[in-house]
Amino acid sequence: MDSNSTLNFYDQLDDEGMFDEGGKGFRNPRPVRPKKLSATDQVFVHSQNDNRSAVGFTYQPARFEEGWLLDSLGYFLEQKWISDVLSRVKGGKEASVYLCRSGTQVADKLLAVKVFRPRMLRNLKNDRLYLQGRDVLDEDGREILDLGMLKAHHNRTMYGESIRHQSWIMHEYQTLKRLFEAGAAVPRPYETSHNAILMDYIGDETFAAPTLNTVDMDHAEAEQVFEHVLGNIRVMLQLGLVHGDLSAYNILFWQGQVTMIDFPQVIFTRRHPSAYRIFQRDITRLCTYFESRGVNCRPLSLATDLWKEAGYRVKQEIHPAALDAADPESARLWRENQQE
Repeated sequence: MDSNSTLNFYDQLDDEGMFDEGGKGFRNPRPVRPKKLSATDQVFVHSQNDNRSAVGFTYQPARFEEGWLLDSLGYFLEQKWISDVLSRVKGGKEASVYLCRSGTQVADKLLAVKVFRPRMLRNLKNDRLYLQGRDVLDEDGREILDLGMLKAHHNRTMYGESIRHQSWIMHEYQTLKRLFEAGAAVPRPYETSHNAILMDYIGDETFAAPTLNTVDMDHAEAEQVFEHVLGNIRVMLQLGLVHGDLSAYNILFWQGQVTMIDFPQVIFTRRHPSAYRIFQRDITRLCTYFESRGVNCRPLSLATDLWKEAGYRVKQEIHPAALDAADPESARLWRENQQE
């Protein structure tokens, strides 16, 4: 079964919410009632802040993002982590990334800051899938044990949503720290605020590093880059981590080197009931790009080999619908799966 066919299968499951949230494989989709914005959230959406001239950013934010940006970066400005915002280098459904001139706290002249969208405007698809097996973290990255806070988080009250939002950010920040300290090719994280993460900037003042999906390379270079990416995936697995949304869209390529980014949905291999299946999807998405550059990936076999190499077992994780009965590789994987 080729990467595109398998990937379409996974995307359909994700769109329909059919990944199991209790570790029993797949489930039937349930209708989701759309959420209404609270009165407070509606005010936030329509509010604006007129402090732009006082701050004097080189970057001129749009009116709708102005107050949100200043509020998110205030701590970094006060603590001299940054001195200016030069431009927005990436916008997204979950967050935007801005190029900043550093302050006196750091030697590098340029830094990147990832600013998350207000929680009522975020559009994370099927976020409950990624929260399984994860502690709820406070603003200092410590596990929250207070039952009232955990209940609010579970019930998704307004207060609980603020806890969920902060925990999401802290999981990405702590993941970046662990990976950077382990030698993985990720941006070095410096600091976090209630709504943003400050980290290394990849690129120069004129051009930000492009994502891998926009880069053309010949077969020989693609082979080398693919092995580099696999080396970083091995580091993640040794730390018990799976990216959860890995593809050529969240790998940067700059001066011949790759940098993996975007880790808010990271999952833990030994605590998530669908960890292997999500890892298999990551590898399939990654292989979609490299196969288009002539690299022979064999994603199903590769995912299994990497998983076992890291010391994990593959047991009742390969769903028959993801396999091709006419493909010898699929038949072999299914036999091995049933024998373990």
